[in-house]
Amino acid sequence: MTRAGNPLARGGALWHDRRVRPVEIACDESGSEGENLLGGETDVFAHAGVRMSWPSAAECVREIRARIGSPAEEYKANHLLRAKHRAVLEWLLAPDGPLGGRGHVHLTGKTFFAVRAAVTLLAGDGTDAPARTLHRAGPAAFGAARWQFFLTAFTSVVRLNPRRGVTTSPAEFFALVDELARVPGEAGEIVGRFRGGAERVAAYRERLASDPGLAGVLDPLVPAVIHTVRHWSADGTPVALVHDEQLALTAERVLQLKATLGPRLAGVRFVDSRTDPRVQVADFLAGVARRIASDELNGRGDPVLTTLLKSFVDTGSGWDGPAGP
Repeated sequence: MTRAGNPLARGGALWHDRRVRPVEIACDESGSEGENLLGGETDVFAHAGVRMSWPSAAECVREIRARIGSPAEEYKANHLLRAKHRAVLEWLLAPDGPLGGRGHVHLTGKTFFAVRAAVTLLAGDGTDAPARTLHRAGPAAFGAARWQFFLTAFTSVVRLNPRRGVTTSPAEFFALVDELARVPGEAGEIVGRFRGGAERVAAYRERLASDPGLAGVLDPLVPAVIHTVRHWSADGTPVALVHDEQLALTAERVLQLKATLGPRLAGVRFVDSRTDPRVQVADFLAGVARRIASDELNGRGDPVLTTLLKSFVDTGSGWDGPAGP
C-alpha cells in the first residue's frame, strides 16, 4: 500500500501501531491572556514542550537551584532572567546544555496573531504572506491610532463577550473596513478583501454561540499545542502531553485537539508544575523564551540570547518579529 493510500499516514510520517507507547512531552506556557491579544500585559505568548525523563528534569532543576543559590521555594523564569544569573541562562539554552535537542517553543506575537486571524476569517486566506504585509504596512498606511482602533474593533466583533468598554457591532466594523479599503497601497488593498467577510463573521459567531467550549480564532493556546504535538510526533511516535494546569484547555478543547491531531495525540494529562520537574523545566523555557522574544520584538533584544533561542523555535510560529525562525 502506498503512503497516499494508507489511512495511518499523516503529515509525512507513517504512523506506528497504536500499541506503540507514546512519548510524554511536558508542557507549560507563558503570557497567556486568552483572547485578549491587544492592550494586555504581554505582547508575546510562548508555549514550550520538553522531552526529558523525570530523573533528568529533576537533576536539571537541582543544578539550576545550585547555580543560582536563591532560597526561594519555587523557581520561576524570572530567576534565570536576572542579569547576575546570565551564565546560568546561557548554560540552559546552549546546544550542549540540558535542553539541547530536548526543548521546543512555539512563539506567538499577539498583534500579528490578531492580524492573521482577520485575514484568515475575513478574506478566507490562510497563508501568512498577506498577514505579514498588512501587519508591517498597516500602522504607516492608516496611522498608528487608527490601525490600533481597527484591530481592537475586529477583536470585539469576533468575541461573544468582548472586553468591557470595547464593543463594535459588525455593521460598524464593516463600515470601518470600507473606509480603510479606500486608502491607496497594499494595506488598503488587503483590507478591501475583508468586505466580503460579513457572512463569515456571522457564521463564526453562530458556531461559537452554539458551542462556546471551542477555542476561538483569537486564542493562541490551541494552535500552539497543535504545533507542539506535530513537532514531537514528526517521526510517527504518538505524543502524550503532561501539561501544567490550564483552565483554557477545557474538555471541549481537548476533544478539539484530538479531532485535529488524530493518532498523533495519545492524551492530555494536567499536573501542578510544582509536582513534576519536567513541567517545571518547560515553565523555565516558556518564560525565558517569551521575555527574549518580547525584548527582540521591541528593539531591546540581546543577540546572544536571541541566537540561543532560535534553535528551539518552531518554524510554524505565529510570529512576525526578528526573533522568529
